[in-house]
Amino acid sequence: MIKVSIIGATGYTGSELLRYLIPHSEVELMYLTSRSHAGTKADSYYPFLKGSIDKQFSELNQEVVFDESDVVFICLPHGHSMELSAAASEYDVKVIDLGADFRLKNIDVYEQTYNVEQAAPNLLKDFVYGLPEKYRNDIKNAKYIANPGCFVTSALLGLLPAVSDTLIDEQSVIIDSKTGVSGAGRSASVDKLLTELMGNFKAYNPLAHRHIPEIEQELNSSSKNAVQVQFTPHLLPAERGIFSTIYATVKDGITEADIIDSYKSAYENEPFVHVLEAGELPQMKHVGGTNSCQLSVQLDERTGRLLVLSVIDNLGKGAAGQAVQNMNIMFGLPENSGLTTIAMMP
Repeated sequence: MIKVSIIGATGYTGSELLRYLIPHSEVELMYLTSRSHAGTKADSYYPFLKGSIDKQFSELNQEVVFDESDVVFICLPHGHSMELSAAASEYDVKVIDLGADFRLKNIDVYEQTYNVEQAAPNLLKDFVYGLPEKYRNDIKNAKYIANPGCFVTSALLGLLPAVSDTLIDEQSVIIDSKTGVSGAGRSASVDKLLTELMGNFKAYNPLAHRHIPEIEQELNSSSKNAVQVQFTPHLLPAERGIFSTIYATVKDGITEADIIDSYKSAYENEPFVHVLEAGELPQMKHVGGTNSCQLSVQLDERTGRLLVLSVIDNLGKGAAGQAVQNMNIMFGLPENSGLTTIAMMP
C-alpha cells in the first residue's frame, strides 16, 4: 500500500483528492493536515465523506509526515511549497505540489508573476512538470512533481498536437477560457457571493493572468518556433469545470484531415483525453467530477483558423485528478487507478 498524506487538506483540491484517494485500492491515508481545523473529524468538516473515512485533520509535523509517508500532496497557495519541498528532500518521500512554486523554470518569470522569491531554486531541476501526456517517462522516475495549473492543462491539451506538428501560426493563438468558481479556491470573498455570481458572467486578469507564462513555457518547449498566446479567462456562475475555446491560424496547405490525424495520433493511447467525432461538441457537465478531457477539433475553411474546444473539470484533470494520475505513474500503477469515476448526468 502507498502511504499518502495531504498537506492543506481542507481546500477544494484537498477534498477532491480525498474523493479520489479514499476508494483507491492501493492507498493508505496517513495524515491530513490543516492549521485551522486540527482536531476536526474529516467527515464532520466534509459531510459528503460520511461513512467513507475515519480520520481527523492534524497540525503539520513535517518530520512525522515526511518520515511516515511514501508520497505527500501539497495543496497550498503559491509561496508555501518551497520550504516544505526543501524539507522533504531529507526524506525518502515523493512530493506532488498542486501549487505554482515549481511550475515555472525561469526564476525571474516566477518571481515577477507571483511576487514572491523563489526560495528553493536548487530544486527546480528536480521537479518534473506533471502533464502525463507530455512528460510520462520523466514522471515515472520523479521524486518531485509540479502539478500543472487548471487553465494551463485545458490549453495545453488543446494545443500541443497543433504546435508539435507545426500546423499553426505560432503567433496567432487565442485562448478564451471559462471556469467555475471553485477555481478561485474556498476562501470567502465578495466576488464569490451568490448574489454577485448568479446571472453574471465576467472576464478577469485578461492581460496578466498568472497562467500565461506557464502556457507559453510548455508550448515553446514543444515548438520549433516561438509561441505567443492571447489568453482571457472568464468566471462562470457554476461550481466547477473549464471550457476553453482556442483559435489559431493554420499554416498554408494544412487540411482538416491533417489536423484530425495529428490529434488522434497524439491521444489515441491516452486514457483520459478523448478527441470527439465530427459533429460532437464537448460540455463541462460531461467531464464533471472526472479526470477526463474532451476535445473537439475543427478547421474553419472560411477563415483558415483552427478551432479547438477543450473541456476539463478544473478540480479533476485540472488539479486533484491529474495529481493522482501522476502518483499512479510514479508508483507503477495503472493510470486509471482511483480515477474511474463517471460524470453524473443530468
